[in-house]
Amino acid sequence: MSTQTTTECMLLFRGTDWHKGLSPEEIQEVVKQMYAWLDRLTAQGKAKAGKPLFPEGKIVSQKKGRSVADGPFAESKEAIAGFFLLEVGSLEEAAEIAKDFPGLNYGATVEVRPVAPECPLALSPREQSAAQPARAGA
Repeated sequence: MSTQTTTECMLLFRGTDWHKGLSPEEIQEVVKQMYAWLDRLTAQGKAKAGKPLFPEGKIVSQKKGRSVADGPFAESKEAIAGFFLLEVGSLEEAAEIAKDFPGLNYGATVEVRPVAPECPLALSPREQSAAQPARAGA
């Protein structure tokens, strides 16, 4: 009996102004492609959750005392526009999935991160190495 291990990975979509310079019709076509991409991943059982994010929010920090500031700023290339949670065989598989994201053609980027079962700093060194995501070919 073959057991396939699965890895949870988070895709973080960066860049909230990918649509600048596109006509409303072009934007709708790209959005349609994005939904088709997500629908395919969901049908394959790989996309477990995901949502777009509004561009405005708050940033909480400890700089000069605890503070809350408006942000992130929509024009920032670092602003996170949305996320998906994937269940895949490896980090490399998640990266391959991210390569097909239609927004890449318009300046968006996708950060691919494995999801840890708990805070890695709370694990012993032995547990930390055991908790590392499965690698393709490993």
